[in-house]
Amino acid sequence: MTCVETFQAYALRSIGLGERLLPRSDFTFCDHVVLIGSGLIWNLYFAICALALGFFFATGIALARNSANLLLRKPAEWFTFVFRGSPLFIQFFLFYEAFTLLPRAGIDLNLGIVEINIATSWITRAWAGALVVLFLNTSAYSGEIFYGALRSVPKGDLEAADAYGFSGWRKFRRITWPTMLRLAWPAYTNEAIFLFHATTLVFFSSFPAWQQKGDALYYASYLADKTFNPFIAYPVLAVYFMALTLMIIWIFGRVNRRLNSHLPSNTRARIRPRLFPMR
Repeated sequence: MTCVETFQAYALRSIGLGERLLPRSDFTFCDHVVLIGSGLIWNLYFAICALALGFFFATGIALARNSANLLLRKPAEWFTFVFRGSPLFIQFFLFYEAFTLLPRAGIDLNLGIVEINIATSWITRAWAGALVVLFLNTSAYSGEIFYGALRSVPKGDLEAADAYGFSGWRKFRRITWPTMLRLAWPAYTNEAIFLFHATTLVFFSSFPAWQQKGDALYYASYLADKTFNPFIAYPVLAVYFMALTLMIIWIFGRVNRRLNSHLPSNTRARIRPRLFPMR
């Protein structure tokens, strides 16, 4: 099988498109590259969705932790402590066990006029259950980052906002929130990288790979077991992750420059040639 045929057969294998059966012998380097690259679809799915959802929830956690209201502050503090204090692998295991305890037939809700059934079987699938765990985990870490940045917002900026008549939601949207993001963004970039790497734990925790639809590490482990040679599959996996890490750094760096575009240190002086007459 040529590389083109391998790509056509296994490029989308991780999402159920292409060949139904994985190769069992005569593995080539192209098989390693295509199969592991196919599994990256799941890693990207988990990372992008968890970050996108967790970003806004983490902002709410930071605001709740900074609130003077005890009913808002204490739940946010305990949520952050629980998910930062326990290993992610254990969180996968506990949530999967909790999801499997839900009735397979669903939960019946009697609303008086009508009775509805809420399906629960989908929550044990990795695309949903593991995403919930990653979402909660990154929200806790990001919330702590945003909370520290929120506490570090210069008082002079807030006093200037008050002097200009900003208050309430307008003050938060125009002054507090952009400054908080500017201060938190370097640390938040690291959290995005760590979360992307943590997605490799999904199919090695309790959530099974249904019909061999796994992530990049799942296929790398499969190839290493079949070939008895881990020095091909795992380096390929490492190169993929390093390339995507560079992409994350570039994207978040562009956002960081946008957040700090108003600062004088980010303005580059134009090079103007000058002629020095000889004496």
